[in-house]
Amino acid sequence: MRLFLGGVRGSTPAPGPEFVRYGGHTSCVALAHDDEPPRLLLDAGTGLRQVTPLLDGAPFVGTLLLGHLHWDHMQGLPFFSAGDNEDARVDLFMPAQGDPIEVLERMVSPPFFPISPVELRGKWSFGALQPGNHEFEGFSVAALEIPHKGGRTFGYRISDGTATITYMSDHSPIAFGGGGAGLGEYHEAARALVTKTDLLIHDSQHTAKEFAELSFLGHSAAEYALGLGEACGAGKVLLFHHAPNRTDEQMDEILRSCQVDYGFPIEAARDGGIIDLPGIG
Repeated sequence: MRLFLGGVRGSTPAPGPEFVRYGGHTSCVALAHDDEPPRLLLDAGTGLRQVTPLLDGAPFVGTLLLGHLHWDHMQGLPFFSAGDNEDARVDLFMPAQGDPIEVLERMVSPPFFPISPVELRGKWSFGALQPGNHEFEGFSVAALEIPHKGGRTFGYRISDGTATITYMSDHSPIAFGGGGAGLGEYHEAARALVTKTDLLIHDSQHTAKEFAELSFLGHSAAEYALGLGEACGAGKVLLFHHAPNRTDEQMDEILRSCQVDYGFPIEAARDGGIIDLPGIG
């Protein structure tokens, strides 16, 4: 399995020289079977635009799973040129909450945007996803509802038979306090998604010091993500959904502060990063 990190930032894009190394695009991760083109996409933030160059001019043929419908996970949808192509096939799924097209058109349609999703070229379908086990593009996908403020949110556990990843881009503890890291209790669904995963990609928008004042936003601290990974036997943790004002130097400091003996490697996600599994080491 090969992962391409199109966008790793949370809330808003982050342009500017102080964000160059970790990147400023919002959430999107592309999954491929080894050297094949990506066929499964997670979220449609501005990082979705970064998937098009991977296809060398070919249209996208595959599935797009949305974890939830906040702006930073939708901003790239109408700008995905490999999907807005006469020869494209895009099966889009979102957590079930009404008619998918009607829900999407609340954000992507006039007068807020020139076109609606149904006007994208190619063969697009729009589906409402329920929690449970699914098969998409040769990947086994478990979808479970996890806590996050302001709308139904899914975490995903994805396997190709050789490796497993868990994607929880936006996730908050059940309540502040408690838990292995003292930053909130671990939700039952989160534990199920993370247990023995090879790679946990997790919301790390805050530091532990910030979290007491910012927990109402519905995100997690990096230390919470690491505590969850440790409690559930994750093979590696990738800090994700960086705060939009978090500079490269601040990200470096967060990584340094987290380098205690968790028993697994820890990295901070970067735009354009490529991860091959197995073999994350």
